Amino acid sequence: MVEVTKVAYQVMWNRLISVVEEQAQALVRTAFSTSVREAGDLSAGVYNEKGEMLAQAVTGTPGHVNAMADAVAHFIRRIGRQNMFEGDVYITNDPWEGTGHLHDITVVTPVFHQGRFVGFFACTAHIVDIGGRGFGADANSVFEEGLQIPTMKFAERGEVDKTLVAIIRKNVREPDQLVGDIYALATCNEIGQRRLIDMMEEFQLENLDGVSDFILENSRTATLERIAALPRGATQGYMQIDGFSAPVDLRVKVHFEEDRIHCDWAGTSGLDKKGINVPLVYTKAYACYALKCAIAPEIPNNAASLAPFTIEAPVNSIVNAIPPAPVALRHVIGHMIPDTIYDALDKHLPGVAPAEGAGSLCNFQVSLRPRTDAPAPDYAVRSEVLTFNSGGSGARPTLDGMSATAFPSGVMTMPVEATEQVGPVMILRKELRPDSGGAGKQRGGLGQFMEVGAREGHEFDISAMFDRVDHPARGRRGGAEGAPTTIGQDDGTLMKGKGRQFVPHGRKVMMAFPGGAGYGKADDRDPAAVRRDLALGYISAEIAKSAYGISDTDIEDVLERAKLGEVF
Repeated sequence: MVEVTKVAYQVMWNRLISVVEEQAQALVRTAFSTSVREAGDLSAGVYNEKGEMLAQAVTGTPGHVNAMADAVAHFIRRIGRQNMFEGDVYITNDPWEGTGHLHDITVVTPVFHQGRFVGFFACTAHIVDIGGRGFGADANSVFEEGLQIPTMKFAERGEVDKTLVAIIRKNVREPDQLVGDIYALATCNEIGQRRLIDMMEEFQLENLDGVSDFILENSRTATLERIAALPRGATQGYMQIDGFSAPVDLRVKVHFEEDRIHCDWAGTSGLDKKGINVPLVYTKAYACYALKCAIAPEIPNNAASLAPFTIEAPVNSIVNAIPPAPVALRHVIGHMIPDTIYDALDKHLPGVAPAEGAGSLCNFQVSLRPRTDAPAPDYAVRSEVLTFNSGGSGARPTLDGMSATAFPSGVMTMPVEATEQVGPVMILRKELRPDSGGAGKQRGGLGQFMEVGAREGHEFDISAMFDRVDHPARGRRGGAEGAPTTIGQDDGTLMKGKGRQFVPHGRKVMMAFPGGAGYGKADDRDPAAVRRDLALGYISAEIAKSAYGISDTDIEDVLERAKLGEVF
């Protein structure tokens, strides 16, 4: 075996990152579910023989990849190294050993080079349907939420388990879509394996031991240096959010130590009766992500760079749910974890943490069927349509918040055309929501308006997955709150922020997604930025005057110049 230089190892590290990105893009191109193809709700990574993550794809979400970082160790334990063969493919959707709920399927593939086992590829994707009640918060236990696939072999030595496939097909509403997604997951791992083998042959590597040690040692050292440079101490963060039928309190104490940052969630609300509970693996994923974004954002994500960020939470708190707790909407609570940590971080490191944003994704699933109040046309069909959407992110210390952008999730908003293509749903309105971003020296990002209905001859149930209805995003350092979520039917009927709700034939659902909060006092905002916001329609004349003190004369001048197409 040839001696490898540090420069060569750095080249290999960069190559591994490109390999897993190609792996992820292969999944995007071949997946059946719109949540993967259009929103990028997935993750992909490569692991060493011990199951330690060496590199992750840029495409993907923190909740998937950071949770999946721990998943391969479970596969090793469940399958057993002695039972791993070339051509194997492993699978699970176990919420506690995967990525937090049954709607995420994780596929792991062992990699062999010249007949010798050298590591793993793993990937995860959110699938639209897994049976049970359907995607939503209504279940009372995980057993109601759908089909549970234990950690097992999907294929052994290249032979797919047809019995498993038959069981899966019999238990879900969209069998072709789900089975197609599983094959896409397996295929993207295979592509990753091919590219890895190409790299190993190019650099004449017999195994990944050397590059693994190089990646993990350098990542660990760099992360620890960042942590050691921070002031010692402990601060507390708090957030109250909607919950299902009662508010949820999130409490965290963040300890800044010499060689780690530790988050203790003691005092957080207990389990909810409905499916908004969070397995610890998902809590850990977003806690690590929040801290890494603030402390060491440019250090690549891997087992070593994540290790110094640790958490603990009381068993059967809402952020450490254990079986059989319902967990389908674990993201609604889990996506609020970073802002809770940032409440603590702002007290310890002023000028680093952004203001609160929408937090959780503004997702909903529409279950369409032929109308039942009158004869339905022959073309009416049953269909499940899931759409991912976002409110605004919070303003940052030196920049405005991002409008209609998912933070911390990072998934993309689904295009209207892609959503309408998969079922008889109609998106009648989708546009930015003026005045929804909280005022401040830096303005919060805007939320969105959406209006949803069904094509003629259909009625539907909508599973709402929203928060920030009663608890809008809070401003930081004097910034104003973001606008809250609203949801109702076009006849004025109010609807709940969470849960499955019936919408009669001909009715439409009107939604307004929340805005991010502002950072700093509105009096300190650059008047030119206020005029630009007014000209672009991000704020109304009323807000320009009441929140930012712009005179009536200036408002009239800006609006007149905007009509003429002047650029601000």
